Amino acid sequence: MSRRIRRTPYTDRVEAHGVRGFSVVNHMLLPKAYGPSVEEDYWHLREHVQIWDVACQRQVEICGSDAAHLVQMMTPRDLRKARIGQGLYIPMIDETAGMLNDPVLQKLDEDRFWLSIADSDILLWAKGLACGMQLDVQIKEPDVSPLAVQGPKAGALMASLVGDAIHDLPYFGFAMFDVLGTRQLIARSGYSKQGGYEIYLEGSHLGAELWDLIWEAGQGLNITPGCPNLIERIEGGLISYGNEFTRANNPLECGFERFCHLGNELDYIGKAALRRIAEAGLAQRLSGIRFGGGRTPPCGKPFTVTTPEGLPVGQITSGIFSPRLGSNVGLSMVANSHWDIGTSLVVHTPDGMAREATISELPFKDS
Repeated sequence: MSRRIRRTPYTDRVEAHGVRGFSVVNHMLLPKAYGPSVEEDYWHLREHVQIWDVACQRQVEICGSDAAHLVQMMTPRDLRKARIGQGLYIPMIDETAGMLNDPVLQKLDEDRFWLSIADSDILLWAKGLACGMQLDVQIKEPDVSPLAVQGPKAGALMASLVGDAIHDLPYFGFAMFDVLGTRQLIARSGYSKQGGYEIYLEGSHLGAELWDLIWEAGQGLNITPGCPNLIERIEGGLISYGNEFTRANNPLECGFERFCHLGNELDYIGKAALRRIAEAGLAQRLSGIRFGGGRTPPCGKPFTVTTPEGLPVGQITSGIFSPRLGSNVGLSMVANSHWDIGTSLVVHTPDGMAREATISELPFKDS
């Protein structure tokens, strides 16, 4: 691979554990498969504990006297009551209300923040805004490389390393813990619905040592290396920037209404455009779709979704067979005329099949 694609502090360990492939996020490697099948990995994640290299989840650090102002200008979420030690999921939009990213905001201090970003270049957006607005801020990508511990046994593993105080963290909350003789930020978070933690390792030279520490602690808990699991992600309604939504989409149609403050007392970039969208009403909305016809082929390209009469009303951008639900599940923007739960549709897959489908609530639930 080209040196333009950055290795992580954990890549050597990932390769030693038999990684079968990578994706690239934020110009950095993200493991996407190990030895087991996606289904075997799915069941293990739901029952045990896994260690994930998610260092590609880069941080944009914003600090300085105008840091809070700049961060608020980048999101429609009201941050006025954000507390130090609190993580917040925030949509980030441009002047047309198009989605730029959906990071987790970590408030480290009143004038210091980390944006834990999805796959788009927010560092350059933030620097451009700061320059244009002549703000007193410093913006950089710190030497921080998240390592995730996910699954129902994650709490027991982490408590064995840092103590029972780890159980006191609220969801998306974080605190500093002693790890390898250093103070490290650990958050109760992760890209799964099975529970877990993310260690925001500050100091890439400690990467291999941190991996080994967690690996050894997990030996009695059936730990395996893992990565975000497509079945579990879709079932949980966890959407992916660049797949389910891009800059062509707005936060309202992505289901982020509760994170969008439209009142007069708060200002941010894209507010006027977002208000116009809200007043006009949505043309489409992100929805879950269950569909049959046997196991679906891989969703390398979007699957067209139509009415039974053949009218296109959406396209599945992520889809796979769920062994737990016994059906295929997918995520799609669906036209407002057909987004009601229970609406009958048809999914067209690349094997030439027209598969009966219905709109389902998110997250997907047992029948």
